[in-house]
Amino acid sequence: MTLNDINPGEGCRVKALKIGGNLGQRLMDLGFFPGVQVEVVRNAPLLDPVEVKMVGYHVSIRHSEAAFVEVE
Repeated sequence: MTLNDINPGEGCRVKALKIGGNLGQRLMDLGFFPGVQVEVVRNAPLLDPVEVKMVGYHVSIRHSEAAFVEVE
């Protein structure tokens, strides 16, 4: 299951990042680490971006990026 599969208002925990390189590093810089609790706040009307809340702050990422965040 990826972050894209989570509906607004639902929470989950980051299990792993399914990508490395620059994008994987960018996601880690934003705070997406295994074990971090996240909550999907909202999806934009045209599906991009998805806004998530984690560790007390909000982050917006593209759905194409959220597809690389494996959650449970």
